[in-house]
Amino acid sequence: MPMYKSSDDIRKSFKEFFAKRGHAAVPSSSLIPAGDPTLLFVNSGMVQFKDLFLGLEKRAYTRAVTAQKSMRVSGKHNDFENVGPSPRHHTFFEMLGNFSFGDYFKKDAIQFAWDLLVHEWGLEPERLWFTVFAGDAEWGVPEDAEAIELWKQVGADPTHILKFSRKDNFWQMGETGPCGPNSEIHYYRGEHPEDPQFNRADYVNGDGEETIELWNLVFMQFNRILVGENKYVLEPLPKPSVDTGAGLERIAAIMQGKLSNYETDLFMPIIESTRKLLNAPENDYFNVEKRGVSYRVIADHVRAVTFLIADGVNPSNVGRGYITRLILRRAARHGQLLGFNEPFLDRVIPTVIEEMGEEYPEIIMQRERILQVAREEEERFLLTLRNGENLLSEIVAELKAKGASEIPGDAAFRLYDTFGYPLDLTREVARENSMMVDEAAFESAMEQAKATSRKLSATGKMDAAAFQNARELFDALQAKHALPASGVKYNPYQATQVDTRVVGIVRDGELVDELATSERGQLVLADTCFYVESGGQISDTGSIIHYRDTSVSFRDPVEWLFRVDDTRQPVPGLIVHSGEMVKGSARVNESVVAQVDAARRENIMRNHTATHLLHAELRRALGTHVHQAGSLVAPDRLRFDFTHTRPVTAQELGEIESAVNADIFKNDSVQPFLLPKDEAIARGAMALFGEKYGDTVRMMEIDGISRELCGGTHVERTGQIGLFHILAEGSVASGVRRIEAVTGPAAYAELHKAITRLEHVAEQVKATPEQVEQKVGALLEQIETKDKEIARLRRELAKRQVENIDALVQHVDGVKIIAHIVDVPSQELLREQSDLYKSKIGSGIVALGAVINDKPSMIVALTPDLLERGFDATKIVRASAPIMGGGGGGKPALAQAGGKDASKLQDALNQVVQVVAGSK
Repeated sequence: MPMYKSSDDIRKSFKEFFAKRGHAAVPSSSLIPAGDPTLLFVNSGMVQFKDLFLGLEKRAYTRAVTAQKSMRVSGKHNDFENVGPSPRHHTFFEMLGNFSFGDYFKKDAIQFAWDLLVHEWGLEPERLWFTVFAGDAEWGVPEDAEAIELWKQVGADPTHILKFSRKDNFWQMGETGPCGPNSEIHYYRGEHPEDPQFNRADYVNGDGEETIELWNLVFMQFNRILVGENKYVLEPLPKPSVDTGAGLERIAAIMQGKLSNYETDLFMPIIESTRKLLNAPENDYFNVEKRGVSYRVIADHVRAVTFLIADGVNPSNVGRGYITRLILRRAARHGQLLGFNEPFLDRVIPTVIEEMGEEYPEIIMQRERILQVAREEEERFLLTLRNGENLLSEIVAELKAKGASEIPGDAAFRLYDTFGYPLDLTREVARENSMMVDEAAFESAMEQAKATSRKLSATGKMDAAAFQNARELFDALQAKHALPASGVKYNPYQATQVDTRVVGIVRDGELVDELATSERGQLVLADTCFYVESGGQISDTGSIIHYRDTSVSFRDPVEWLFRVDDTRQPVPGLIVHSGEMVKGSARVNESVVAQVDAARRENIMRNHTATHLLHAELRRALGTHVHQAGSLVAPDRLRFDFTHTRPVTAQELGEIESAVNADIFKNDSVQPFLLPKDEAIARGAMALFGEKYGDTVRMMEIDGISRELCGGTHVERTGQIGLFHILAEGSVASGVRRIEAVTGPAAYAELHKAITRLEHVAEQVKATPEQVEQKVGALLEQIETKDKEIARLRRELAKRQVENIDALVQHVDGVKIIAHIVDVPSQELLREQSDLYKSKIGSGIVALGAVINDKPSMIVALTPDLLERGFDATKIVRASAPIMGGGGGGKPALAQAGGKDASKLQDALNQVVQVVAGSK
């Protein structure tokens, strides 16, 4: 029997087992992949080590073990639709993994896996099955005979070692890059492990839940290279590596003797918390399968929502935030199916924090923000759900009026996508109205939306071919001894000018020896002081200059000049300066001066240091829940996104701006420190969501104000910023606000413009600048008084018009109708006018129109007796409004409509008469 029962014990024993075998215990990375535009979320343990496997990064260890937060909600790794109906699919899960970066390989990996499963965890060997790569003639790769023999040596039953094709047992990072055979470990969960009639080979990678995959060992031993159009070759890696992954949820189910992952201690506390909030019977989860599905959806989704929000992925309509919104709203919808009528997720999430906070302390630190964001999003969803119900009612009414019996799929999808209105509810409403839903068209619209969401913007990023090309350029420069293995010497912190030499010239993706006047390309230098875009700070621009005679101090005349428009690092170690040859021709190995645009850099530094001050003062003013969620540091402005769930008031903004300026006027020192990451965090340094940090980090400290991990360029003292001024504050996503601001000369220019405008307004109102506020207030009071008088006179005029009501009444089949255009400036007065006419007509229909703000509006009101006779104001406006290019709705007694074409307003009112005449 398994020796470990609780999920905490399983996780702990896994990490301790490998730590005892020389593996560094590496904390889980954020769910947001650092520097990888190809992924929405981290979906496996190896993602944070990708650069290590590619040989682009080095760390102090060559073996690692992790319990990694993971999400699978997009692309080929998409379990979203299966969550709930399936007993073992999840959006959020924990991936246990051990890794070797050119250290041990197959022999140790297989031995470790066997020892852990059989000796440490006590799993029965006869229940274990092992799959290996069967070989592939097309790729020229033989079967993995080594893995087969190694499994036999550790004690595996030879009849339980099965061969599978590339589809099941060959792993690729992408179309190119590291790849290799893998060996999966499967586990038989039935009651007769000793009987081959039950514990059967065909269950492995087969249908059903009898035998399931437990652990995947990936042996990276090849590098797949693109050598021509759609032609690839496999080359052996100089240092083969190992990447393994085992889902904690499945392991817990096996160790705890459960057929469903949801019946383990990872999920049952959440299910129980949900049940208790409902005051449902104790076995509610187990008694009715349909309710069990909803419990499973909630249990899975609240875990996902908790960790997504903690990692800075707030609900929104785009990218990762859209996934958070989709998951949260699906959980809320299933809560309604169980019986919740009010927001409840923020009362279930504390159970997730309590159960998982010890392993992942970030959810404890972010507790209040998680709960607040979740509640506000659920409240917003319930509101949009009601709006969706209203819209669906209108759609059904219009379709029935046309004699249609099917709700179009695109309309059903619009309800789902815009309002979060589920298809099953649309189906239910359709059934109540003897209608159907075009579900095929709905699914088509859904697939199109999924395809669009998969195209996560990769602007400025490289595809696999471009990445490989950059890597080949770097390798070629090293082969020519133009660059050392460490690459370009990079130091943007000491100076804005450096003497160096050209080690490579790139034109159209190819290394060349020369770049001529007016040609565009990239120069690679041995050393550079140009900053490469990172952490929100944009790249430096400037010039690279070759002087005819570098021996003279004044360095003149210029032989050639290359204008640098951008600076990039396509692969670690390779820094390219992109731009245009302005004068002369550049050649490899020539000595040059790399010269950053110093004035531009100085403005960037002002803005970057100001973001640190702003961050600190936001946290002081609004609370420690505030964290940076994005930024832009440019020479002319700064943009700072931060976590906060409500607008920042004008008073708060004023206080924050004053506090930042007070920090500037103190002229405190701004100092960089290079130190171990753990030490920096212990000293209170703040790290940013989604940023990738090495073992040694750069911490910027503003004495007594701020400590942040940051690789950007900064002023030496806060006084160099000069001045700070906030331009705007607003929302960019649910729970994320944005401040735009300027510093230094740009701040002075903004304030100068504001003072000039103030002086101009003072002149216009005939007051001094000091008197403007009082004078404008008095003028506004005068205008308000006159507006009230105008409104009073309009009402008096309206009453007099009503006295001539008999001249406006039309009689249609015994029904009195008024269809008349009135002169009113607002919807409010249009409704008042309607009430006056209705009170005078006694019995009848009042249809009034008006042109308000150049747009036609109409209102239809019915007296009570006509309601009893079956007349409906809503049907009347829906039949009339399209004539003026609009639509409307309301209630049977009162309905309104708007349009686009004011010239058709009278025609729309005339249609009221036709509708009434045609209804009898």
